[in-house]
Amino acid sequence: MAELTKNWLTEKCIDFEYKKYLLLAYLQDVKKKFDTTRLYPWLGELIEHYKNIVSVRDNKQNLMQLFPQRVSGISENGHLTYDYIISDSDLMRELESIVAYAIPQIEIRVEEGKSIYDIVEEHLYIQPVGVIPLHPDCGYMLLKGGEKASTNVYEYQVTFFENASEKYKAIHTHFIKSFSKNISTTFQSIKSDLIRENKHMPNPAAYAIETEMTLPLEETFLPIAKRMLVRYISQA
Repeated sequence: MAELTKNWLTEKCIDFEYKKYLLLAYLQDVKKKFDTTRLYPWLGELIEHYKNIVSVRDNKQNLMQLFPQRVSGISENGHLTYDYIISDSDLMRELESIVAYAIPQIEIRVEEGKSIYDIVEEHLYIQPVGVIPLHPDCGYMLLKGGEKASTNVYEYQVTFFENASEKYKAIHTHFIKSFSKNISTTFQSIKSDLIRENKHMPNPAAYAIETEMTLPLEETFLPIAKRMLVRYISQA
């Protein structure tokens, strides 16, 4: 799998054809993943690359700061001063050409990934299992994908964090066990088994997320289900 590092723009040779080769090789590999409905971590990486390169385009100073600096002197207050090793030269114009080419190429693949994400999410169905406690920020998530699939159970914990401007919710999951499909196995019976086996959670929240689609578990079903569960709990 070809990889694209965070600083791919300024690493090694600053040459349009070379950077184009790196980018297209990476995007081709991402497309292969998307063609098999494997979204993560590649969709998240793509979005991050897209945000970074758009930021570089919109603020040329960001591009300059990617390069090393050298000491140019000492200011009147005794602080060291620095100059950028490169200036607004042919090299900078080469980088601007790379940025202009890369943005629409990455954007195409991001939109493809988002489209697959939306299709998958439309075919996921969530429901509470049994009585849900007043504080459902921890409990069990039951995933069942495909008609003949077993049910994978995860213990989850929703946490909160914030920065200067926004509050966020994050979900952490831990795989517990898998229940094979049979006549007597229902979501409620699975929850009852979990309560008997795990005394530390006598009254857990439990949510079942299922789909008729057969999806890659780690790369698609689980990450989308986690986001769906956080949204569902937040709206409840």
